[in-house]
Amino acid sequence: MTQAVEYDVVVLGGGPAGENVVDRTRAAGLSTALVEAELVGGECSYWACIPSKALLRPVLARADARRVPGIAGAVGGPLDVPAVFDHRDYWTGGWKDGGQLDWLASIGAHMYRGHGRLAGERRVAVEGPEGEHLLLAARHAVVVATGSRAVVPPLPGIAGARPWTSREATSAHRVPPRLLVVGGSVVAAEMATAWQALGSQVTVLARGERLLPRMEPFAGELVAEALREAGAVVRTGVSVEAVVREEAHGPVRVVLEGGEILEGDEVLMATGRAPRTEDIGLETVGLEPGDWIAVDDGLRVPGQDWLYAVGDVNHRALLTHQGKYQARIAGAAIAARAAGPGGDAAAEPWSAYAATADTKALPQAVFSDPEAAAVGLTLAEAEGSGHRARAVDYDLGSVSGAGLYADGYRGRARMVVDLDREVLLGATFVGPGAAELVHAATIAVAGEVPIARLWHAVPAFPTMSEVWLRLLEAYRDAGD
Repeated sequence: MTQAVEYDVVVLGGGPAGENVVDRTRAAGLSTALVEAELVGGECSYWACIPSKALLRPVLARADARRVPGIAGAVGGPLDVPAVFDHRDYWTGGWKDGGQLDWLASIGAHMYRGHGRLAGERRVAVEGPEGEHLLLAARHAVVVATGSRAVVPPLPGIAGARPWTSREATSAHRVPPRLLVVGGSVVAAEMATAWQALGSQVTVLARGERLLPRMEPFAGELVAEALREAGAVVRTGVSVEAVVREEAHGPVRVVLEGGEILEGDEVLMATGRAPRTEDIGLETVGLEPGDWIAVDDGLRVPGQDWLYAVGDVNHRALLTHQGKYQARIAGAAIAARAAGPGGDAAAEPWSAYAATADTKALPQAVFSDPEAAAVGLTLAEAEGSGHRARAVDYDLGSVSGAGLYADGYRGRARMVVDLDREVLLGATFVGPGAAELVHAATIAVAGEVPIARLWHAVPAFPTMSEVWLRLLEAYRDAGD
């Protein structure tokens, strides 16, 4: 029988959520082991948040500059595509994780490279890259942070078509002349924005009636309008029935419902995510392989007082910043419970041990052009949850700070107010640079700041944050 190597905590998965659990438990003095089969830093660092934003930053900077007199004429030409790719490659570390490994060593965490599987209660079996086997034992907790993967639907011809997923879309070194994007959510909007600006002729094919379906309707409408103005084709309400590539280096053809055929050089399937749980030993602890892992607000798996799941894998909020938030909470709870009977780790709402923001104050930013950012509930969600709510809208372009930011600024802001308590339930901002507005809204929503108190949060002039004053005025006037 293999002798287990003991640690206080074993973390399965080295993406941002897993790294933050390691950071918090090590800071509390617990011995911690991290198991990762790919690159430490995970999807976000190498194939999602970081490379996508590195691709998008020059796109958005050029778009903003073109709207400013005095500099617009100097940025009229195409992007320096090799330089954009070099910038992206720098931020991914050339798809090497040496820096992350150095950080783990600096905090005294132990790293195991290999495929980890649960092997019963408080046990993780690791198969190394050379086939070696090791068993790790956790005195206090095992944390699953294996993340999610892109879903490619099983359409006829799809396997031979070699479609892009978000990984290929953020790591490609060649601009396809024609790019078909299947999907309408964040990956679709951002990658359509990036690749259209980099030189592709982009066609977006969304099954739903609008882009960004989880945001207020105007968000997807403004993003689609801007993509069309940039030269992209955006089609909504269409269903893809097959994807075919007949020759290894030939074109890819997408067959729509009704028989229409569209041709491109690459096709990006931005069609959702699935949990990376199909081969991590869930069956050894009574869970179903391939499923999302359900957790309580304290990130513990019900019925397993030693097992936690953080990040995408628990399906509460598939966003890097929320996974890191959950990891901080789980790390604090594990440390408190490890301290003994006196360790208080009750998962009360808004406590240090509850992921309350996942459902109450979840922020998101989409780095399309225009940017779209939101926190909390949409109007439809608020009304569907039984709140007596009112949406207050304002033309973001009419705010002085926005007009100075860009000539002809187009954007919109909305706050959703709980009329009974007079606090914000949610807010949405769409427009160039609008993502920087969302944190103030997040504080207002998470803090349940009364409308009467928000009047005393005076926005600096002339900034786009002046939209807060205009929204409050609109709410006041609507109540007269």
